[in-house]
Amino acid sequence: MHAEEVLAALPAADVPGAVVGVRHHGTTSLAATGVTEPGGDVPLRADAVVRLSSNTKPLVAALTLLLVADGLLALDEPVDRLLPELAGRRVLSRLSAEPDTAGTVPALRPITVEDLLTMRMGFGFVPEGPCPTVDRAAELGLGFGPPDPRGLPAPDAWLARCASLPLLDQPGTAWRYELSFAVLGVLLARAAGRPLGDVLRDRLLAPLGMTDTGFVAGPERLVPAFVRDEDGGLALFDGVAESRWLAPPTFPDGRGGLVGTAADLLRFAGMLLDDGGALLDPAAVALMTTDHLTPAQRAAPGAAPFLDGGGWGFGVGVVASPVGTRYGWAGGLGTLWYSWPGHDLAAVLVTQVLPPTASVFGAFTRAIEDALAR
Repeated sequence: MHAEEVLAALPAADVPGAVVGVRHHGTTSLAATGVTEPGGDVPLRADAVVRLSSNTKPLVAALTLLLVADGLLALDEPVDRLLPELAGRRVLSRLSAEPDTAGTVPALRPITVEDLLTMRMGFGFVPEGPCPTVDRAAELGLGFGPPDPRGLPAPDAWLARCASLPLLDQPGTAWRYELSFAVLGVLLARAAGRPLGDVLRDRLLAPLGMTDTGFVAGPERLVPAFVRDEDGGLALFDGVAESRWLAPPTFPDGRGGLVGTAADLLRFAGMLLDDGGALLDPAAVALMTTDHLTPAQRAAPGAAPFLDGGGWGFGVGVVASPVGTRYGWAGGLGTLWYSWPGHDLAAVLVTQVLPPTASVFGAFTRAIEDALAR
């Protein structure tokens, strides 16, 4: 399968431009179509640098497993050793309770490293109804919206604010998007004794040749990102000359702070297809790409809208498709990656439209699975 085949199946009019990358049986192809902005005349290049948003999570999960292999962490250890701010957690008695002691009970156990990877730490989005604690988290500036490198406090201050709130659920019991990965980023930096971006570069990005990925973008190949309004039009979310990604962030956000290219994301996907290559142990890859949720956790109101019938490994969604298991994840600014290990195939899609365009995402996945089914 070639990237051009997948690109031809996309409804091009639904986004200004798109890049597709495919790695199939070890052969890589990239193709681009369209322009960098609505009504513009600058062609979108295949090597465009984009905001990866939530496709940051799989990279941070892989880094966690590398630090586990280094002996700096253990999956089953409480995070309290490195994040003492999160020791002695209290938990809401119900989601609608106020975030004070009267509305909480003690946590039954500490949060573990694995809880962060599986997003079962007990805090995150609450789509099922009003929650004063989440409202308070938003007021504290913990980041409950699109990624914003300039909108968050420094890691220690961020974690202190997070620790001032009770958990929503007992640790390990419920899957909630996505605050766990912000906490995980702080944990990894403390475990390594260095800023998250430096650790990520040295342990993961540089060994894989992902030279265009990081928390800071150069303006040369960065393209603008857009947000879709109620009428379907596109307004500028983040430009190039004034981009919020041109300077190092105050808070290197493990949830969605990275920029990168389709080629770089495909290099990462290829490493996993190769059972970790020379970087990750195959057992770590298996842990990362296997669903760890119970049926009840997958179906819960806080998880079902995000997982769409699938499960969750370490930093990736895991889906049983008609052509075999696929794993990967999407970014809220319009990036999508899936791998079909049974077919030795990985594919990435890059756009820059918030929220992601369902017609384009759906056409991308269908085109690949229809071809694999033939």
